[in-house]
Amino acid sequence: MNKKITIIAVILFTINFSFAQITDKEDDLKTLSSDTTDGWEKGGVFSLTFGQASFSNWAAGGINSFSFNALGGLFANYKKNNLTWDNTLDLGYGFQRQGKDDNVSNLKTDDKLDFATKLGLKATDKIYYAALVNFKTQFADGFEYPDDSTVISSFMAPGYLLTALGIDYKPNKDLSVFIAPVTSKTTFVNNQELADIGAFGVDSTKNIRNEFGGYIKTAYSKEIFKNVSFNTKLDFFLNYLDEPEFNKIDVNWEVLLAMKVNKFITANISTQLIYDIDVSKTRQLKEVLGIGFSVKF
Repeated sequence: MNKKITIIAVILFTINFSFAQITDKEDDLKTLSSDTTDGWEKGGVFSLTFGQASFSNWAAGGINSFSFNALGGLFANYKKNNLTWDNTLDLGYGFQRQGKDDNVSNLKTDDKLDFATKLGLKATDKIYYAALVNFKTQFADGFEYPDDSTVISSFMAPGYLLTALGIDYKPNKDLSVFIAPVTSKTTFVNNQELADIGAFGVDSTKNIRNEFGGYIKTAYSKEIFKNVSFNTKLDFFLNYLDEPEFNKIDVNWEVLLAMKVNKFITANISTQLIYDIDVSKTRQLKEVLGIGFSVKF
């Protein structure tokens, strides 16, 4: 038991030290700057990206296609004296339609529902005592294409609920590091067929898996050039109830590079890397490049 505690402490200290220079601001929607006046600050952004290709008697060959991707982000942050309350909701859905006539296939390209609320009480100029609740799932069924008949994921399969207590280090308006040695993580598989095969690390006789461990959430946002912003989020979770090993640390790393062309047109590239040995023995990687319409309010 003492060996486990020592290993856990070393892991959390190493991760904290290595990433102490990254963080706050979940992205340009998600941060309440230290110099913001008291009261509510609310807003959001909504963007649409389209793509289309059509071929008729094209000698070089090709396949008709249409793609659509929608992203939305809302925030509502409150500050009063030493109290802060940050709330964010991120939504995303996209698909690609290929072929024509009887050979049309619809492929999902994005699907996300992510809600987070964090309550903080100021301890020093740069440190807050904080409690975080984060819920994640998806909207629609997922398939392992080209097989579009076997469901491999769906709404609340998986669903993730994370509750954490710790400290939030905010050295400036661009950076935040949330360190929570007390964290509960619950995985839901509300699809019996998936639950029966033990998908997403849930025991085949159950629909829920509970974990208890340590959690670190870092975020950094910066306008690196005029009209070019860089945002990154990096999360770690270590389950204390399992044998603590480095290859069992859950990792979620998101990067967004956004370029503003004019008031309504933006171009962006985003990547997401996930490593969770309970879901896949190898890393998961997603990359999206888009140009479209964006409205901020």
